[in-house]
Amino acid sequence: MRTGLWLVGVRGSVAVTAITGLLAVRAGLTDPAGCVTELPQFRDAGLPELDDIVVGGHDIVDTPLLKRAEELSAAGVVPATLVNAIAAELFTVEADLRPVPVRAVQAETAAAVARDLRDFRDRHRLDHVVVVNVASTEPRTAEDTVPAELGALRAAMERTTDVLAPSSLMAYAAFEAGCAFVDFTPSTGARLPALAALARLRGMPYAGHDGKTGETLVRSVLAPMFALRNLAVRSWSGTNLLGGGDGARLAEPGANAAKTASKSRVLEEALGYRPEGATRIDYVAELGDFKTAWDLITFSGFLGTGMRMEFTWHGCDSALAAPLVLDLARLTALALHQLRSGPVPELAFFFKDPVGESAASLGEQWATLVTFAHDAEILR
Repeated sequence: MRTGLWLVGVRGSVAVTAITGLLAVRAGLTDPAGCVTELPQFRDAGLPELDDIVVGGHDIVDTPLLKRAEELSAAGVVPATLVNAIAAELFTVEADLRPVPVRAVQAETAAAVARDLRDFRDRHRLDHVVVVNVASTEPRTAEDTVPAELGALRAAMERTTDVLAPSSLMAYAAFEAGCAFVDFTPSTGARLPALAALARLRGMPYAGHDGKTGETLVRSVLAPMFALRNLAVRSWSGTNLLGGGDGARLAEPGANAAKTASKSRVLEEALGYRPEGATRIDYVAELGDFKTAWDLITFSGFLGTGMRMEFTWHGCDSALAAPLVLDLARLTALALHQLRSGPVPELAFFFKDPVGESAASLGEQWATLVTFAHDAEILR
């Protein structure tokens, strides 16, 4: 199953780490650590092989892929030996990267993006194309500012350049081109009624939002533990310190609010209530592509005895997110192969704020994901 992975924000840290890792695994230079789909549970699910994934993408910047990989190497994200060993392959991928089209109105921009996607699919004779958004976080779009009916949306796009946020414009173009769409960010993406209608019309699946990679991954394990042991969480506060381009973007109030809302939602859904406390995200340029998160939890148990728990998470977001991007490309290609359309809630395991009806706990989400893969195996 030859599958195209089209990355929106393809020259960003997450995308470049994913591309570098994919090429290094293919060359036998490293193992696929962090790739969920390499676990035994998915071995016979009919997923596309890593060798069958072809990468392309859009970006608003034009820094060469090799230079970006070298920058990530200097930052301690990617081993320099790997970058040197796959330099020729990075040049090959470069040929399939495109600048984000800009036209007079959004309808024309979407048509240009869709042409890029179709050309990519035809040029490489791909069975499927999965578009994954790993661009910078946007402020969330208020649904009432976008026409809810598909025909009205299309009419608005013929007149203006800003009816859809960039992530939603990419989702629109993906569906029109016959491609699946995955939003790894907390941006609006396909989460609009008119885009849901377009996905159904074109028979395309979509998934998201906001990849679960660090502090929130830990929260999604701990919160159900408190709930299952009938321990009342009184407060849960978190502070995130991060640098890099993502940190700089999240220093902007709108993007920061979208991200913190996504992170906080996990607690409320797992506990069944919202405890006191807030989540902060602060930009510290010195940290580069690494992040530190500190959480303080207060809770009470039998006889009302007050207790507390703290944890600190030090991680590299790009290295944690990149293998999940590859997983999502493979699993969404499977959904395409099954002729699924609309939201794919079985992929909730990967997201803080998943689309569709899904279980709240990580364990339940894992079981659903494995069942999805097992059912695919039976259908084969």
